[in-house]
Amino acid sequence: METTTQTDWDAQDAATDARYEGTLANFTDGPTVTGRIIRVHDGDVTIDVGYKSEGVIDVNEFKDLEENPVGLEVDVFLERLEDDDGVIVISKKRAEQQKAWDYVVNECEEGSVVEGTIRSAVKGGFIVDVGVDAFLPGSQLDVTPVRNPEEHVGKTYEFRILKINLERKNIVVSRRDLIEESRRESRRKVLADIQVGQVRPGVVKNITDFGAFVDLDGIDGLLHVTDMTWGRINHPSEQLKVGDALNVMVLDVDLEKERISLGLKQTMENPWEEIESRYPTGARVHGKVVNLAPYGAFIELEEGVEGLVHVSEMSWTRRVQRAADVLSMGDEVDAVVLSVSTEDKKISLGMRQTEENPWEIVAGKYPIGSPVTGQVRNFTTYGAFVEIEEGVDGMIHVSDMSWTRKVNHPSEMLEKGDEVTTVVLEIDSTNQRISLGLKQAQEDPWADIAKRYPVGTRVTGKVTKVSSFGAFVEIEEGVDGLIHISQISDDHIEKVKDVLNVGDDIEARVVKVDATEHRIGLSVKAAKVSDEEFEVEEDMLEGLQSGEELVNLSGAFDSAFGDQLEEWHPGGAAAEEKPAE
Repeated sequence: METTTQTDWDAQDAATDARYEGTLANFTDGPTVTGRIIRVHDGDVTIDVGYKSEGVIDVNEFKDLEENPVGLEVDVFLERLEDDDGVIVISKKRAEQQKAWDYVVNECEEGSVVEGTIRSAVKGGFIVDVGVDAFLPGSQLDVTPVRNPEEHVGKTYEFRILKINLERKNIVVSRRDLIEESRRESRRKVLADIQVGQVRPGVVKNITDFGAFVDLDGIDGLLHVTDMTWGRINHPSEQLKVGDALNVMVLDVDLEKERISLGLKQTMENPWEEIESRYPTGARVHGKVVNLAPYGAFIELEEGVEGLVHVSEMSWTRRVQRAADVLSMGDEVDAVVLSVSTEDKKISLGMRQTEENPWEIVAGKYPIGSPVTGQVRNFTTYGAFVEIEEGVDGMIHVSDMSWTRKVNHPSEMLEKGDEVTTVVLEIDSTNQRISLGLKQAQEDPWADIAKRYPVGTRVTGKVTKVSSFGAFVEIEEGVDGLIHISQISDDHIEKVKDVLNVGDDIEARVVKVDATEHRIGLSVKAAKVSDEEFEVEEDMLEGLQSGEELVNLSGAFDSAFGDQLEEWHPGGAAAEEKPAE
């Protein structure tokens, strides 16, 4: 029997070492090598790569492992030649990634198109599997802002490679580039084919305050808010939302600027056609308040058709300042058509015309000259408003308040809430005005003044006012006479107030009477002459000639007491002025 000596063992070891040294010389960390499956056990796949030890890979790294894979050749990545236990560390997954990366580096270049699946959403964008992980910035997913990133996860798209960083093994891709390129081509086709009047399908892409942008297969058109509906709309969002599909009509095309104007309402029937036959003047209609303005209310009669009720047409008797004082949004009202303009698309309506006009009854109910009683409701500087029945006011002008006094403000004669009896002077049903007279309801003390106070009559009275030209003396209630300064004394008088004061009792003689002008001239000097000797002389009439301001009591009061009126009639000139309600 042949015996193996120590020399033989040494020679065998040397041969083995030489063989491994030749093999190991080709192994370094990092490269991808081909190995052979020699065993599958307990979830591990053992692979011989020709190294002095086998490598082990988790079975989960294999997607479709055959039932009996022993002997199957696979590519693996050498992560480490030896771990702490002296075992080689290999990876099939990294081998596949390296293969994909090599493909990208060798076969693809920046600008080329690859297919990939969005694997996850991350900060600032997405991770896309294109064989290797690539980064897709959020702004590069679509031409429109991405509102819900998660809905794109798991979807497969085509991407354009924007950048490859070999050192960092980073790839940046874009889907937006491909969409924009496709849209540019579609835009060229649309612009070559589009014509005014066409009805084309589109999708709402964006909404603004003034309208909506509609995507017409690659090119955007503007649908202005005024062209969305025949009816009223305050904001485009009331009619449309992003993503809505709709058919729109091409209203205008600017090929040079690539601008397209669109209309939605133009694809619908125009409700204003034959509007006059549906809403003739005088027709009674029913509608809903859809908008309020200070000057009136807009009433929707049907979809796309509105009429305006002006504030002046809301009430026969009430002076409406604002439409909101009478109506609210959503109110349903009856009205009468006053006028229709098809060209301007306007319908004028009246609410008061649905009720009986009280002013048409007033003329027959309150004939001129008839007495009426009412309550003082309000003042203005020129008169007082008296409510003679609900909703019907008459006005007493200051000039018709007293036979004997010049009234500067109605508060000198009346108070709010007073019950007064007046006489109807004039009625204007068209303009809804009734003129009333307070003094006309009373006896005119001047009617028979000439009979009661003929020239030469001696009278006694009290000084009521003093001026630079004379004094006014009340000879009976409501009747004043004027003593000119020249008729106060036989002596020369510089100032009336040096001789007479308000409240003084005096005796005088009537020297002039003018019932028409409401004037009486008095003379103290003439009262000292006997009846037999009395005779009207020229000097007695000084300052009392017809037409002279001093004789006209109203003018005299104005001239002489302009500075004293507020004291004479407290609150007169300064009284609050308020218009009728």
